[in-house]
Amino acid sequence: MIVSLVIVVALVAAVYFFMQQSKFGSQPTGERLELLRVSPQYKSGAFQNQSHTPSLTEGASFTSVLGEFLFKQKERKKPAEALPSVKTDLFALKKDENALVWMGHSSYFMQIDGKTILVDPVLSGAASPLSFTTKSFPGSDIYTTDDIPAIDYLFISHDHWDHLDYNTLRKLKPKTKTIITGLGTGEHLQRWGFKKDMIIEKDWNESVTLADGFSVTVTPARHFSGRGFKRNGALWVSFVLQTPKHKIYLGGDSGYDDHFKTIGNQHGPFDLAILECGQYDKNWKYIHMMPEETALAAQELKAKKLLAVHWGKFALANHTWDDSIKRVYKAAKEKQLHLLTPMIGEKVSIDDDAQQFSAWWEQLD
Repeated sequence: MIVSLVIVVALVAAVYFFMQQSKFGSQPTGERLELLRVSPQYKSGAFQNQSHTPSLTEGASFTSVLGEFLFKQKERKKPAEALPSVKTDLFALKKDENALVWMGHSSYFMQIDGKTILVDPVLSGAASPLSFTTKSFPGSDIYTTDDIPAIDYLFISHDHWDHLDYNTLRKLKPKTKTIITGLGTGEHLQRWGFKKDMIIEKDWNESVTLADGFSVTVTPARHFSGRGFKRNGALWVSFVLQTPKHKIYLGGDSGYDDHFKTIGNQHGPFDLAILECGQYDKNWKYIHMMPEETALAAQELKAKKLLAVHWGKFALANHTWDDSIKRVYKAAKEKQLHLLTPMIGEKVSIDDDAQQFSAWWEQLD
């Protein structure tokens, strides 16, 4: 009995001290916490979704979901070979060129109307506090922080490990001018050495005017947040990015809900919508969209073009690695949506509506 108790205490202590590491970030305190408390989204000590959003679908339990994830035999969760890629030299882009480069999962770089933008960069090879778990697919990590030029605007949609990566951001800090994110996330960033005056934190439906004709409205998403045991201490968001000549929707992570239609009516149409499509499951259908819902959301946003992200780099769900792109590809055709399907690193010319991409995943196992 005493030996068992000692083991339990030792394990609890080990977990506690492990989670004190800087990479776990910090919970909001002081002035930042007071700002959170006046948000309409902040209730009972945590942020809430607009609609009731259980973590798991009705009938699913944590133990059953965990057991299925850990022990059920799953085929093709990861590609059998290295993913093909095209490494675009971001430093060599022409100054007047409007381009986007997807870096796998939800990380992408844009140069648009003279500004450089980076979204949810995870370039360290893993999406986990343990670097040997949730590793990126072979071939998906062609970019490192050394390949990223100076960043005018860094967007962070929420604080999950596959969107907010400590090692990546620490290395990008000297290159970053301004960070735009939701309420509360700045606490992590300040702990990591980013200055408060370079962090813009906004609530849903708040806007900020940036330099040279750029503005951003932070808009709702249906998800959750947290880097440890405590959830929803920071707000998960999407963004409406208005540039001098373009309007782009940066979706972050979100389950399907009527906020897409509302955003489309209030802010659309969009030249491009970048939406999550991957890491879904019937057991957590409220916090991640199914691929068919991704196509529907793009339609409701009134998007002229759709880029489906949140796939192609990490296996965070039970579906096959290419299930999401196959299904959204089919759904987009049925809805006559213009779906962009670049390989990782392949340059998307934002102004070229006739640009074609191959169905490159069809050649892989």
